[in-house]
Amino acid sequence: MLDTSLLSSIARQLMGGDEVEVEGKRLPVRHTSRQGLRTVTFTMEGRQYAAIEQNPGKPSRWGQLARSGHQVVQFKDVRANRFVAVAVDGEAKEYGGGRDRGQPAADRDNHPRHT
Repeated sequence: MLDTSLLSSIARQLMGGDEVEVEGKRLPVRHTSRQGLRTVTFTMEGRQYAAIEQNPGKPSRWGQLARSGHQVVQFKDVRANRFVAVAVDGEAKEYGGGRDRGQPAADRDNHPRHT
């Protein structure tokens, strides 16, 4: 389980300033070369993660939310090269596994599966 309260804090700081403070360390917010999206790399529980502002030009539901004015931040496990969580307007949710991987666990739990 990821520390979603810490991820929420990182997302709010990423979208609102030039640096992010994680466990007493101040980390600079950088911008991607192509799209100019905000990003920061940090360590949590011994693993390296990247927080990346959602590209509003993407056709995904996350891109759609970003286009409509929401602040969307994706969290990526750098070593595994997988997105592990998302924050929308500062509220982080961890992705689950399996076929619903692209949907936060909290959203999946609210929708029964049809078999």
